[in-house]
Amino acid sequence: METNQDKHISLTSSEISSLWTAYQEVTIAICGIRFFLQHIDDKQIQEVLEKTLSLVESEKTKITNIFNKENYPVPQGFTEEDVNLDASRLFSDQLYLAYIFNLTKLKIPATGVSLMGASRLDVMQYFSESLKNAQHLHIETKELQKEKGIYIRAPYIPTPNQIDFVEKQTFLAGWFADRRPLLGTEIASIVFNAERNALGQAVITGFSQVAKSKEVRSYFSRGREISGKHLNVFASILHEDYLSDGALLLTPQVTNSTESPFSDKLMMTLVTTLIASGIGQYGISVSTSPRRDLGVHYARLIAELTKYSNDGAEILIDNGWMEQPPMAANRKDLAK
Repeated sequence: METNQDKHISLTSSEISSLWTAYQEVTIAICGIRFFLQHIDDKQIQEVLEKTLSLVESEKTKITNIFNKENYPVPQGFTEEDVNLDASRLFSDQLYLAYIFNLTKLKIPATGVSLMGASRLDVMQYFSESLKNAQHLHIETKELQKEKGIYIRAPYIPTPNQIDFVEKQTFLAGWFADRRPLLGTEIASIVFNAERNALGQAVITGFSQVAKSKEVRSYFSRGREISGKHLNVFASILHEDYLSDGALLLTPQVTNSTESPFSDKLMMTLVTTLIASGIGQYGISVSTSPRRDLGVHYARLIAELTKYSNDGAEILIDNGWMEQPPMAANRKDLAK
């Protein structure tokens, strides 16, 4: 319910940007899920896809209503022109479920940040409901993965006999004989990043097979190699402490189809969005990983992803595929 204080208050830069970004994301999800539902065998996963589609379509309507109320241009986002529902199956049912699960893992923290940055009651209510839906969907998809035996739990660590305090500076070291075992927080970050790279590698492998533009296919092929390398880095760190990988290789869940279900614009936007999110997650991982060698690993991987992300942005701009995000007025130009 709108308060009297909110009646004549315009959307802030934070609210506009959050809503604009959410609109891009839900329209991508609508295109993807609509195609997934054309090729689905598992009834339980089908129900999850249908539920997710209903939620994101509802969110699209709510965002549109807020923008229309403010006489703010509704973004173009992605439409039926960006999806070919008649294309052959590209991914397996298992990958569909992994995609929705990963979608919730991205949406929960992002929506929480948007909620904290909102001031108007109607915008806060939108993001609050969106966050609640994402949390319920996260639990549902995780439980379904467990039921189907495809959920990989993080490695276990022993229960200590007593409480201890750090006494040596070698706690921070990460080289040669001084390297201590991984902390639980470090393991959690590594597993999270490994899972995302495993899914990213599978998605981008499929995209590399079906993209129409030679430049885009080459870009995706390069991304497939990068995600595979990052996945191996995280696995090798876990193996040093005799821990399991923590991520399931998903590239076998990609079919051999070469018929594109999505526009190059949509696929490029999705990949660059995932890369940007990955860079942010690596940054968070640095803050929760005191061991110095891990910080060096993350810094190196961030640099590689940043270069790859910039190259992707250039492709989007060169092809006229990057929609202009909300931005401040250019006062210097206006003064001329």
